[in-house]
Amino acid sequence: MAKRSQAVDPTNVIELAGASLPAVRAHLAPRDISDQDWQRYEGYVEEIFGALGLDLDTPGTLNTPERFLRALFDATSGYDGDDKLLTAFPAENGGHADGIASQIIEGPVSFVCLCEHHALPFYGTAHIGYIAGEQIIGISKLTRLVRLYARRFTVQERLGEQIADTLVDLISPRGVAVHIEASHLCTQMRGVEEHSRTVTTFWRGAFEDAELRREFLDEIRSRA
Repeated sequence: MAKRSQAVDPTNVIELAGASLPAVRAHLAPRDISDQDWQRYEGYVEEIFGALGLDLDTPGTLNTPERFLRALFDATSGYDGDDKLLTAFPAENGGHADGIASQIIEGPVSFVCLCEHHALPFYGTAHIGYIAGEQIIGISKLTRLVRLYARRFTVQERLGEQIADTLVDLISPRGVAVHIEASHLCTQMRGVEEHSRTVTTFWRGAFEDAELRREFLDEIRSRA
């Protein structure tokens, strides 16, 4: 039986940070796969795995096509959105400018993604920092934000951009910093077969300031 997820109507508009915010980035239409389609997809997977050499008649592999599809569906659950992201609280400083240099940093947040180029995993950690405006977001919501976009077919560069831009949309902070470090199985299992790690950083607003960037990077290095 196909698994169905619930998601909030993408046209829903919520009140957050004192303004109406269309919940477009966080919410998408729920995926709905019929039982008939699911069985058809299992047949495709069985045919492909068999052609690649997998013996599908052993006790350990009889249900492998179904398990593979279930795992793939779960690994891409970010397409169903996350309505629990839509919670914010008043900042302690009331959004005053004299609190502009006070950073909130969360991480490392672990994640696993599927690369959209080869559908192979890349995995690593993300750190998120922000300088609050009038609103703050619950600490657990920063982890949810990473997982929302990590559980999709994506690339590392887009993952960081989406995390940074959605945090801006959710609470209008004075600045956002995102640091991602990941290993890519598409380079380890094929091609150059290189076991390397890729680092990407993303800056918004007040983090254009070099001193704030240094403070953020020094803090996440101290957690390594």
